Amino acid sequence: MGSAGIRAQLPDFVQRLEKGTTFSFACHRNLNCFTECCRLLELALTPYDVLRLRRATGLSSGDFLERYVIIEQDEGEVFPRLYLTMIDDGRGSCPFVSQQGCTVYEHRPGACRAYPVGRAARRRISGLIDEDFVLVREEHCQGFEEAASQTAEQYCRAQGLPSYNRFNDLTATILQHHKARRGMVLSPEEKDLFLLVLYDLDHLRTLLNNGGFSAVDPATARDLLSSSDEDLLQFAVSWLKDRLFG
Repeated sequence: MGSAGIRAQLPDFVQRLEKGTTFSFACHRNLNCFTECCRLLELALTPYDVLRLRRATGLSSGDFLERYVIIEQDEGEVFPRLYLTMIDDGRGSCPFVSQQGCTVYEHRPGACRAYPVGRAARRRISGLIDEDFVLVREEHCQGFEEAASQTAEQYCRAQGLPSYNRFNDLTATILQHHKARRGMVLSPEEKDLFLLVLYDLDHLRTLLNNGGFSAVDPATARDLLSSSDEDLLQFAVSWLKDRLFG
């Protein structure tokens, strides 16, 4: 959720959370609404979401994208948007949900971890991140009747969100760049690069290994080949930002 969306007029079921404000919420399989939030939704995937889901499924990034991802881009949008493909079961269910819950729970997307909290991040000139939070109270959710009480910051830490937020904030330096906000138009090559270096890390590794990614010198390519997926993604974001914006 973008910061502008949080500062704007909020619907009745969305509540601003001031810093230090606590709320009661817990989710578990004994609730009658368990997994209802895993259906009838559009789940946008960030590059780090794809990295983790690919790890959970054991698929290559290319196979994961082909099997589980829909890529969309409306007219006037600068960057493509990637969504998790839902099951055509009449309820639009997540492909990873079962009666017992999430089958990829350890690697579930950041949006799933954050629910029912929404977060907006603003990067200062100094590089520090300011955060704003909201609470989404949907009628079907019984988790708000639970006694567990926490602040938004505590909830995010408990859900393992710091690593997701770190990479999503890094990616936002591309998605929210002032040139992108002014409506720049990507060339077909730049669009392909966006999808390749942010979402298809296995293909990127193959190109680095066989010299097919000439934008990176051989020494850097060798270092990247021995790096973790997280380090490769961090490099990819920085490289793409320079490639697109100078």
